[in-house]
Amino acid sequence: MARALRIEYPGAWYHVMNRGQSRRTIFSDDDQRRCFLSLLGDASERFDADWHAYCLMGNHYHLLLRTPAGNLQRIMRHINGVYTQHYNRTEGRDGPLFRGRYKAVLVDAEAYWIQLSRYIHRNPLQAGLVRTLARYRWSSYPAYIGEAKRPEWLNCAYVLGAIARRNARARYRAYVESDSEDEEVAGFYAQRRHSAILGGERFRGRLRPKGKAIDVPELRTARPRYSAQDIAVAVAKRLGVEEGEIWISKRGPWGSGPARGMTMYLCQYLGDMKLAEIAECFGLSHYASAGASIRQFKARMNQDRRLQKLVNTIKLDLTP
Repeated sequence: MARALRIEYPGAWYHVMNRGQSRRTIFSDDDQRRCFLSLLGDASERFDADWHAYCLMGNHYHLLLRTPAGNLQRIMRHINGVYTQHYNRTEGRDGPLFRGRYKAVLVDAEAYWIQLSRYIHRNPLQAGLVRTLARYRWSSYPAYIGEAKRPEWLNCAYVLGAIARRNARARYRAYVESDSEDEEVAGFYAQRRHSAILGGERFRGRLRPKGKAIDVPELRTARPRYSAQDIAVAVAKRLGVEEGEIWISKRGPWGSGPARGMTMYLCQYLGDMKLAEIAECFGLSHYASAGASIRQFKARMNQDRRLQKLVNTIKLDLTP
């Protein structure tokens, strides 16, 4: 039987899962777990993987991620391949570690990201590993509720921002730890052979125009591409600045405030623009200057929750 096509496009959200071959253990000790998490950070840097939740269990894992570059297969091939090499080396074994190709469910994120993050974070409780979720070290949940330091590569702002503007961590904790069940998500995953898409008919319709299965290149051409101008207008509107300020370079990385760096970052993230294209748009002499500006902005954003929320709001403004 032919394998189902992976649906990939810039900005797609996925719930990714994989299990050990014959349900064997894939994390034997904490060093192996730390290695796996370091690979998530590495993928964030190398492939622009945007991680929103994770949970490492004994014989399987769950990941919630967004792929700005539409490159899920490349991300997961790197993570699973490098981790298998590490595991085999430390355990003195060889051969495949996982049962096969990972499972990836394409998600209508705006409709399901809160429920799906809860589903992922509650895995240790459902498996009887802990009585208190906050004590489980190998999921992103402690970072979400402020009980552990958030890794730089973990993005909690989308889900927490969707929960509430105030006391988001406390409200998220109450939601995740409540006894009520998200019947729709639970029912979806309870199916023995569930769909590769978690979303309503409108979402599916956008992915499959005219009912045709779509491969990666075809789907990418069907998705809207945002120009630097579109992004600059959206940034200027949200930040309350004149659009013209974004195109003018001033001394110092923040001479124009965050608007210019934010626009460059979003040109790469949502506009799928190469660094050379970004450099040309912003009047920079070399693509390396664009790369440096984007890295500086990302570093600032990782330390500034208000800036994270602004960026997430603009992404939602621009994403259909």
